[in-house]
Formats: sequence, C-alpha cells, structure tokens
Amino acid sequence: MNLPEDFIKEMNDFFSRRNDVPSEGFYESFDKEPLKGVRFSRSKISSVQTEKDLLAEMREDIDPVAWCDGGYYVRNEPGGKDALYHAGVYYPQEPSAMLPAQVMAARPGEIVLDLCAAPGGKACRLGEDMRGKGILVANEISFERSKALLRNIERSGIEGLVILNETPENIAERLPLFFDKILIDAPCSGEGMFRRDKGAAKSYMNYGPKVCVPLQESILEAADRCLKDGGSIVYSTCTFCVDEDEEQIKRFISRHPEYHVKAHPEIKGITHAGEGSLLPGSMRIWPHLSAGDGHFCVHIVKGDEKDLRSAEEYLLKDAAGTNDKNAAAAVSVLDEVLSEKGKEELFRGRFVSHGTGLFKMTFDEKLFKGLKVVKTGLYVGDIKPLKSGKKIFEPSNSIALALDRDSLRDDSYLALNRDDDRLTKYLRGETIAVSSEDGLKPSGTILVGIGDFPLGFAKINGNTAKNLYPKAWRLI
Repeated sequence: MNLPEDFIKEMNDFFSRRNDVPSEGFYESFDKEPLKGVRFSRSKISSVQTEKDLLAEMREDIDPVAWCDGGYYVRNEPGGKDALYHAGVYYPQEPSAMLPAQVMAARPGEIVLDLCAAPGGKACRLGEDMRGKGILVANEISFERSKALLRNIERSGIEGLVILNETPENIAERLPLFFDKILIDAPCSGEGMFRRDKGAAKSYMNYGPKVCVPLQESILEAADRCLKDGGSIVYSTCTFCVDEDEEQIKRFISRHPEYHVKAHPEIKGITHAGEGSLLPGSMRIWPHLSAGDGHFCVHIVKGDEKDLRSAEEYLLKDAAGTNDKNAAAAVSVLDEVLSEKGKEELFRGRFVSHGTGLFKMTFDEKLFKGLKVVKTGLYVGDIKPLKSGKKIFEPSNSIALALDRDSLRDDSYLALNRDDDRLTKYLRGETIAVSSEDGLKPSGTILVGIGDFPLGFAKINGNTAKNLYPKAWRLI
C-alpha cells in the first residue's frame, strides 16, 4: 500500500537508531490481510472447553491470542447475523486491541475508569473481570460514539456501570482522587491501523502526531487528578510514533515523579522493552513480529501500588425494588421467569425510575451528579401506560442479556440450536411457533436463547410466542 511519506521517514529514523527491533518485513506487513479476532465473554462462559466448542460450532480453528484470556483469531468476519454475537457471547475485536484490558486486570470491588471507551470492547472486558461487584465508568467524549458504546455494553450484560459523555477535565473536576484504576486508549495518529482502515492514512495527514501529542498530554493530566495514590493507569495507542508513546510517558513521569512503570514480562507474544530501551517495561505489538496490528501499551503506578478496591463504601446493600413505585410491576413480571438463584441475584441493589424507564443500581447514582450521564445502572425495562389507564411493565433486552441459564426457570426458557429455523425468525422479530416438546408453560413471559445463552423475551400464548426482540437489534 502507499504509505505516507512522513510516516516512512519517521520509521526509517526509528529503525536506524534502534537495534532492539528489526526492520525487515515491517513495510511489507502493511500489504497483508488484517487479522480478525473474537474475545469470548468470561461473564457468560466459564471454561476454555466451552470456548473451543463454540469455535467449532462457528467453524473456526482453535487459534488463541497469546496476550488475551478468551481471545482467538478467526478466519471469517464475526458478528452481524450470528446469534452468539447477539447474545453477547463474544465481542469482535482486533487482536492487538485486546492487550490493554488484559494488562489492567480489573477486579471485583474496584472503581475503574475507561476514559476513552468507545466502541466498548475494552470496557466490556473490564466489566466482565469486575463481575458487577464494583463501579465501572465508561466515558466517551463524542456523543455519537457513545451510542455504539451503549449498544455494546448492553449486549454484554455487565452490571455496576455508568456511561458518561464527558471531557476528561470535567470528570477530574467532579471526581478527584476517586478511581483505583484508569484505562486510557488514547486518540492517536493511528499508524497501526493503516492496513485495516484505508482512511487511516489520509486521517494521519490531517490529524498526525502534532495534533495528537498535546491532546494525549491533557488526557493524562486529567487522569492523574482522578487517580488515587497507589492506583494505576494503563496507557495505550495504536501508533508506532515514539512521541505519542514512550516519549509521552517519559514526559508525564518527569512531571509526576511519583509514577513508575510496572513491567509485565509474563505476557507472551509481544515485544517487551528491556533495560536500555526508550521506556523499560513498556510493551509493543509489531505487525511484522507478532500476529496483530501496531499497538503500544504501558502500565504506570502512582506511588507504591496498593490493593485499593475502594468501591465498598458506595455499594448499595438494600434489596432491589424497596424504594421505587414502579418496581413492584417489574418484580411481578420477572418473578415468573426467574429461578430462586435468579431472584437472589437480580433483586440485590436498588431499582430506580428515570421517566418511564426502570434501572437496577448497585451503587449510589448521586456520585455522578453534575456530569453528562448516558446511562447508569442496568436497564431493567419500561412502565407502559395502556388506553385503559393501567400500566404494564415491559422488560428490556438489557436485562435478558444480563441473565444466565441458571437464573431462569426451565418452563420459561426456550433453548434453540443453530440449525433451528426459529432462531433466525426470532432475530428477525417474527412470531415463532412452540409445542409441548419445548416444555414451556402455556402462557406468560419467556426468554428465547441460543443454547444456554439468552437472547431476549417473548410472550407465549398456546402454540405461538409473540416476539419482543427490540426492533433496532433485529436482522434485516
């Protein structure tokens, strides 16, 4: 491909000064086909064997991404019409982009910020690792991109999360010294995307390092104001530019000498910067040395690293539904599909109304007062008025995707396999037929899924099930 002259000059200069990274094959790598990948949701899948079984079902080889638990290379374009994608079982993701969230290693009980979160792949992984037992803030400064972030997070079914549409500076002003961990997948000149996105080279000419470096610097400064002492920042880009990567972090540490780099030599398949390099402990994925696009990643710690897990003081202990007038209707509908295990898990926290919408909160939403909130908590459903004056509760698809098979009654779950033509009909929004062989109750609300993975709701009446799959999510 035709690479920008400024980029070629930059990389020739890099390779002439560095002996630790060979240049042979670098430019040729941009003519190769970009790699495709999927990352299975560890909140929905509990074993590697299940991942392998699903790959076989998808007619893919078992080819794991070395630097990501649950990540695999695939030959076919994932997502779109695949029911497993609609069920949030996997997230289509470029393999290199899987590295930062793996390095961050979010844990239950932590307060975590994904500062530049769209389209949501990294935020979903963070939420899966936290298992709904902490506070995850996914922020996106672009309102349009925050819509894609919302959709992907809803599909993942993760809890304990708020989506913001804010500037890093506003978050820092409102929540100083609040977060235990912060992920910054920084806006960059995008050199690592040249072979994947034909428009990336053109964008580079207009929004190259001169534009990106000061923006990255301001984001890092805001992150520092948000981060607790003992907390950490994972900073990543998809560029090869030293000024946006190693030199950016070196300048940041020179301004904030309390920070130090935490090395991760145990992560295989990537190039680790050793002593004598530009930034010892940093990591790179080179397209001619690893199976991935260009990527830079570094983990920096503020002072002495501490096991903070400071979400506990903000988490709600009361039972869901005790403080909201609309909760009783929701509980009544959900009660008829949930197992005892499902009830115990779902009705923990608090139900809160916003307009006609009902949300399950596991933390106090007042924490984010004064910030632009796109979504807070788990969207449970809507209270709909009828012509008769009565109100009914319609569960959301978000709540369907937050449930697992063990949370559901056997007579309220229709498990379809990939070869069942009802599966495609359901994803298209069509009414589907049911029979006594399905083992369902004669009437009421049910969930439809692919195998053990819920997809959405339906309303059963005799031998038919009225489709409740959201119009915006349906196959065309």
